[in-house]
Amino acid sequence: MKNIIEIEMLDKSFGNVHAVDNLSFCVKEGELFAFLGVNGAGKSTTINIMCSQLSKDKGRVVIDGCDLDKEADAIKEKLGVVFQSSVLDAPLSVYENLESRAALYGIVGADFRARLEELCDLLDLKELLKRTVGKLSGGQRRRIDIARALLHKPKILVLDEPTTGLDPQTRKTIWNVISTLRRNENMTVFLTTHYMEEAAEADYVVIIDSGKTAACGTPLELKNKYTGDFITIYGADEDDVKNLGYEYEKIRDAYRISVPSTKVATELITARPEMFVDYEITKGKMDDVFLSVTGKSLVGGSEK
Repeated sequence: MKNIIEIEMLDKSFGNVHAVDNLSFCVKEGELFAFLGVNGAGKSTTINIMCSQLSKDKGRVVIDGCDLDKEADAIKEKLGVVFQSSVLDAPLSVYENLESRAALYGIVGADFRARLEELCDLLDLKELLKRTVGKLSGGQRRRIDIARALLHKPKILVLDEPTTGLDPQTRKTIWNVISTLRRNENMTVFLTTHYMEEAAEADYVVIIDSGKTAACGTPLELKNKYTGDFITIYGADEDDVKNLGYEYEKIRDAYRISVPSTKVATELITARPEMFVDYEITKGKMDDVFLSVTGKSLVGGSEK
């Protein structure tokens, strides 16, 4: 797969704050790319530079073969962006919001109505078109934000914490839409999120801290590098578990033993088969990876 986004030595400061510090990464066409970091790590600054909403101090940004320094307008045509905060006009109806946005791309008349129908089918918007945006729920507004970003059929959908604060059902609906777009249109999705279970579904992950790349790789690569495995063993005696020599915790009717790798887990089980009659092995989670890499954790969209 070709690179559809290439960021090289990107740098941006605000006074004494070095928001983005010689940052480099690539995004492959068609992949779900997760861009992770605590608030203030430089995620939104990077996105705003990509979208030409903020000037960079130095570095190179190439999106689908277009250099930001020379072809910023062409790049805007390739990006659909859903920002953290809704950019919809609250006093207007859903239809009016989408109609005025489409007009900026020259999508008017029959072309607009045809595209609107497609988006209504995709996002289940038909019943909302006449309603005032200011009277919609958070989940409904988010669906309209996504429709707005998709009006011009962008090649890349940028989602800056799209599901923060939404109920589980709405989050599921949004992710079903994203999966459909990736499957049917080979759309590239550039995601920032505070929900690590969403990041775990990504094809590739970059974690930034203080504007720099702190870690990168597939979720599996990151789990293997930055976390160990866990053996949950049922029906065992605590003294026997303690004698294994590894950290453990009691959970309900079992003990959860922390081991550095699958290899070590296998060696333990092979050496003490009489103990490991009923057990399961699981890898660490992306939350564990993030904590190991940054020394910080993210829970429910907030820093801890």
